[in-house]
Amino acid sequence: MTTSSKKNRVIFLDLIRAFAVIMMVQGHTIDVLLHTSHRDLTSPLYSIWWFNRGMTAPIFLFTSGTVFNYLFQLRSEPFWHNPRVWKGVKRFLLLITIGYLLKYPTREFFNFTYVSDYRWQLFFNVDVLQLIASGILAIMILNYLAELFNQKDTIVFGIAAVLCIIIYPFSNGIYFEDYMPRFLSAYMSSTIRFHQGAIGSNFPLFPWLCYPFCGAILGSFLAKNPLAFKTAEFSKKLLVWGAGFVFASLIGDVIEILVTGKSNYWTTSPNLILVRIGYVLLLTALFAYLARKMVTIPKIVILLGRNTLLIYVVHLLILYGSPWFLGVEHFWTRKFDVFTTIFLALEMIGAMCLMVVVLNKLNVRNKPL
Repeated sequence: MTTSSKKNRVIFLDLIRAFAVIMMVQGHTIDVLLHTSHRDLTSPLYSIWWFNRGMTAPIFLFTSGTVFNYLFQLRSEPFWHNPRVWKGVKRFLLLITIGYLLKYPTREFFNFTYVSDYRWQLFFNVDVLQLIASGILAIMILNYLAELFNQKDTIVFGIAAVLCIIIYPFSNGIYFEDYMPRFLSAYMSSTIRFHQGAIGSNFPLFPWLCYPFCGAILGSFLAKNPLAFKTAEFSKKLLVWGAGFVFASLIGDVIEILVTGKSNYWTTSPNLILVRIGYVLLLTALFAYLARKMVTIPKIVILLGRNTLLIYVVHLLILYGSPWFLGVEHFWTRKFDVFTTIFLALEMIGAMCLMVVVLNKLNVRNKPL
């Protein structure tokens, strides 16, 4: 056990990152293994799981923005003298590199003779690591602009987040590959024309950058109010803001139905972005409340939070494999019943916990995602 009073740590961020990484591992595992016959959205249990799985990425993106900007703003130096700038660049390059290596299109690093156009498209598609890397880079750029024009960074991040939401409905229907190289177009939209079916990026910049931008606002607040998270008022404010976003999404859905005659709440509507932001804020409020009540925090929680990148990479390689070896998906895609799948998901979580504990015992250091 680690005593929370030893350092002025933002304990609730450790809690929420540990929760997010567990949700990520079980979500991917169940998605790979659960038989198609059990994927019924009319089932309350499956629909709850499906909803929460859709919230995992926003949680990761929000907390990544919070943590990075919190650490960035703790240093009061001018932008180019802030050591977090160089650390941010290194983290950007690391995440981008790992993200593309996980989907490398060929077993031979420099022989692309037999790589199909389909494989190239899968390689260029933007996943969560590339998106987090882009978010870190964008947060640094916005911090620089805020300093350059003498504006509050929170206002700059707020404007950027709103623009992401506004641009999203328009960018979603544009085929950017008609106007720019495929490598860049993959960052702009999930809409891709392809003869083998619709395959696009899971995490294009619009609207997904709004989550790290919103997280950056919270990170800036925490850096400038270092003891705020230890107060009941902090949890209450997060609760009010979270409920406000959820309420705004519901009102927006009513307006959308009145204007267009249909609801796209769970597909392409900006209202889905609002409810996800609200959900993340409500969850953050809950963990901020729990952190205030905790005298100690289990060491495994901190280890999970500090090793999210390692856990992400290892469990993906186990489940999906790589160009150099096959993963579980190749052998048992959607093969199991509910109870077997849950058991295997718990085993995967246990394996990841064991991995980080062993690495800690061996004094192998790994930085958080």
